[in-house]
Amino acid sequence: MDTRRALLDALAADDAPVSGPELAESLGVSRAAVWKAVEGLREEGFAVESTSEGYVPPDDPGYSGPGIAFGLDAPYSVEYRDRIGSTNERARELAAEGKSDVAVVADEQTGSRGRLDREWMAPSGGVWLSILTRPDVPTARAPLFTLAAAVATTDAAREVGVDARIKWPNDVLVEREGSAAGADDSDATGRGGRKLAGILTEMEGEADRVGWLVVGVGVNANIDPETLPAGATSLSDECGAPVDRRRFAATLLERYAELTDSPEALDGVLPAWRERASTLGRRVRVDTADGIVEGTAVDVAEPGALVVDTDEGRQRVHAGDCEHLRDAE
Repeated sequence: MDTRRALLDALAADDAPVSGPELAESLGVSRAAVWKAVEGLREEGFAVESTSEGYVPPDDPGYSGPGIAFGLDAPYSVEYRDRIGSTNERARELAAEGKSDVAVVADEQTGSRGRLDREWMAPSGGVWLSILTRPDVPTARAPLFTLAAAVATTDAAREVGVDARIKWPNDVLVEREGSAAGADDSDATGRGGRKLAGILTEMEGEADRVGWLVVGVGVNANIDPETLPAGATSLSDECGAPVDRRRFAATLLERYAELTDSPEALDGVLPAWRERASTLGRRVRVDTADGIVEGTAVDVAEPGALVVDTDEGRQRVHAGDCEHLRDAE
């Protein structure tokens, strides 16, 4: 762990001011190294205060790399950019350099994309992040990380008061008020709700093992709803006021780490996904590489396949474009 992250953790662990000598001793570095770390944090917008009794973190850490890392209970370093082409692209570059356990976060993306290379608006005010890890799991279990990211995003949204739900495979939606599974709340997009967030996962590895994995999450956070595409919504629009993006991003990262930190933890992803699902119990039409699958979505099976009851019997769909349909009377 670098000195700045260790210093952030030390400041977060103590409500009282912490002196330079105390920090130097606890971190095992020189006082000059502590001073350099403090200055580096200030340059990144994390305004550490100096008092007669020691260093004090700012009241508002702000949406920045050090701000998100401050008190973060997840094993990720945070690389923050005000503006970037794509956080996923940057995470892939870091993977090629041999890095791991990095969250790349941006205020704005200029070259973002969604599934199937669809355009994804990523203006300033959103939460755009990509998490690079090197999980010791078979490639067959990689889809569980996408589901875990959907659960983590949903939980972070619920923490700020937005009743988000997951549409298979990787959209986070806000349903119309009063709607429920099976109700007629479909819109022109076929989503069955307003899109709040999307997830895009990329990986590289051998036939039987993941080398590296990048999960990109894009959340419409504090974005004017008039600038969003049809059928989309934002956290601020749902809440009626801007949300704390720093806390939201930290909650998402912490929950994702909790769900994916071991093969055993991954076993809990599917049950958590089912509890938050918007798709299960609905009639769906899934456009797959082998044709259309239409019926009632009844389950999601390892490692993330949608189980659909059709007129021809039960089918498992591993990939495809899912549309929620109006149920028959």
